[in-house]
Amino acid sequence: MNQNRRHFLKSAAVASAGAMTLTACQTETDKPQQSVPQQSSETVDYTMLDEVLAKPVLKSELFHDPVIIETLELLRFENNFICRVRSTDGAEGIAVGNNMQLQSVWPIFNVRLQPFFIGKDVRDLEKIFEELYVYKSNYKLQNLALWVPLATIEFAILDMLGHMAGKSIGELIGEIHNPEIAVYQANNYRGKSAEESLERIKEHVAKSQAKAVKFKVGGRMSKNADYPTGRTEKLIPMVREAFGDDMTIYADSNGSYDAAEAIRIGKIIEEYKYDFYEEPVPFDWYEETKEVTRALNIPVAGGEQEPSMRNFRWLIGNRALDIVQPDMFYFGGMIRSMKVARMGEAMGMPCVPHISGSGLGYLYMMHFVSAVSNAGPFHEFKGFNKSIPLECNTSSLESNDGVVTVPSGPGLGVNIDPDFVAKHKVLN
Repeated sequence: MNQNRRHFLKSAAVASAGAMTLTACQTETDKPQQSVPQQSSETVDYTMLDEVLAKPVLKSELFHDPVIIETLELLRFENNFICRVRSTDGAEGIAVGNNMQLQSVWPIFNVRLQPFFIGKDVRDLEKIFEELYVYKSNYKLQNLALWVPLATIEFAILDMLGHMAGKSIGELIGEIHNPEIAVYQANNYRGKSAEESLERIKEHVAKSQAKAVKFKVGGRMSKNADYPTGRTEKLIPMVREAFGDDMTIYADSNGSYDAAEAIRIGKIIEEYKYDFYEEPVPFDWYEETKEVTRALNIPVAGGEQEPSMRNFRWLIGNRALDIVQPDMFYFGGMIRSMKVARMGEAMGMPCVPHISGSGLGYLYMMHFVSAVSNAGPFHEFKGFNKSIPLECNTSSLESNDGVVTVPSGPGLGVNIDPDFVAKHKVLN
């Protein structure tokens, strides 16, 4: 087995007590064999994955009495969005949305989602999600337009339920496996030279003290074009040389390449002992993703852009990926993302979720990862959002030697300044 792939998958297994045990077997493409049934390209038995999908995520047994939604509001102050939910018994929860996306899609919250939740018992949240998908033909909006508003609503409901039960969000959707999270420093300096990109990457790593780093290669959905020309092949060895062999390094293509070019760049990345290669081809090129994954020894990660549970099932069942990366906002929240993580676990794949950078995305990622038994060794970090005033009694919310403590208080585990919330006005 290739040492790069072995290193990442073993690290993920060590970092998470629930990760599947890996064996030393190899396939014809030198891929690791997990202690789970192997699939052929012709016939895939999805029975195990379908059993995983059928299992509930939310611990509704914590709530003996109905929790009925009385009001559900979206509030805005400048370009910040807050969702506030209240039950008929007076419980309240709030969530900070993905501000970048909600600026475009917020009317869908009010027109297509908010009316459906009123009067619903959120102990049946997973059933509500299924029914909402069909309501007003919402399935036609599947992607950011539907999932970002839904995730914002889910986060507020989980915050409310957490306060009611005296549990953190992570405790509502699983057991706490990761009370602390080691982060990787995410960087995006496309458009800048390899030299300038490296200097900026080094500055961010110095601030977070992260022991892992991810940077961008290719031009982003660019049909093999680099940005600027020659940057990627120059930067790959420079990053390894700058940080040494002890640094964990990831490369993210954002779908820059066709299969042949993705494989060529992947071979260079392998040469410098990188630890995973993210989204080498456009995210919805499923067969090509599988082709690249089978051709390379470095683990291939993906799922940031994926909106469909069914397609994740295909990607996992066909082993088109080695690492699954649902995005908390883009995929519609933690409950749906947990189902992806569990499917990955069933097939011996780590989960390294992607998280959007705006709002309090880093906090939602941390709570999710805290409950993921097959979490990878490092998780995405783009910095703490200091523009939203809040207090946390159980975590400094700082990166200490590359590790952040997950808040353990009820719900989101933080108190957002009431005066800041009061500046927000209800959107009608």
